[in-house]
Amino acid sequence: MESFLSIQGEGGHQGKTAHFIRLAGCDVGCPWCDVPESWEAADHESRTILDLSKEVQESPAPFVVVTGGEPAMHNLTYLTEAIHEHKRKSHIETSGAYPLSGRWDWICVSPKRFKKPLDSVLVKAHEIKVVIAHRNDLRWAQKFAEAGNETTRYFLQPEWSVVDEVMPQILSFMNEHPKWELSLQIHKYIGLP
Repeated sequence: MESFLSIQGEGGHQGKTAHFIRLAGCDVGCPWCDVPESWEAADHESRTILDLSKEVQESPAPFVVVTGGEPAMHNLTYLTEAIHEHKRKSHIETSGAYPLSGRWDWICVSPKRFKKPLDSVLVKAHEIKVVIAHRNDLRWAQKFAEAGNETTRYFLQPEWSVVDEVMPQILSFMNEHPKWELSLQIHKYIGLP
């Protein structure tokens, strides 16, 4: 769908320069998705791995974030090979609803109620990041508090349109469950994509 240089605004690498490759196609259907135009893969022009590889090579970013839509719907083996060929780290942001392909240096799983994540993906996660739009999402998030591995980091991220409403609830929850860290979409605060 698009490829661009920005900063990683969320999770364990927030604030770092990153090159983003946003793939089209998603059947998860989150009502608060900030890129619903990514859902229909057929609405977007296909690009070759060679084209994307050239962009990665020219990018100053030390890592490439493959996101979507739902990127794991695609075979990402050749894309991750191209990323590593240019000595960049490969990161993926996925709902975890599909098996992973390719070789990943950082796996962010953001589980969604609308299409449950696979245990086989959750256990590989470097971070599990749950979007909080309602108080009930906090109880649901707690189901994933042991879903990763011994090095997995756990993040709660307020949904952007209700950040002021849910932030006090998130902070209170974190005081009772200090395993969880706060993830803010800092790119939105400073007006970046």
